[in-house]
Amino acid sequence: MSLDSAWVLSPSVALRPEPFGALAYHFGNRKLTFLKRPELVAVVRSLGSHPDVRGALVASGVPEGQHAAYVATLSGLAKTDMIRPVA
Repeated sequence: MSLDSAWVLSPSVALRPEPFGALAYHFGNRKLTFLKRPELVAVVRSLGSHPDVRGALVASGVPEGQHAAYVATLSGLAKTDMIRPVA
């Protein structure tokens, strides 16, 4: 995954807001993931509204110095099909 790639929340995933961030549940593989930061939830929700990951990070107010950490976290979400590349 790179900052210049386009991603979207998988259509099989539901996000449930929680005080710590959100629970992400994948109805296909039954995987449950804790999104432990509200900022991460904002990024994941906005991925489909931006042409690339960088745009979602900037729009969600993530400082540039934290972009690499968010890309690593998003890569983990991609491995479990929580988010998908835009075709």
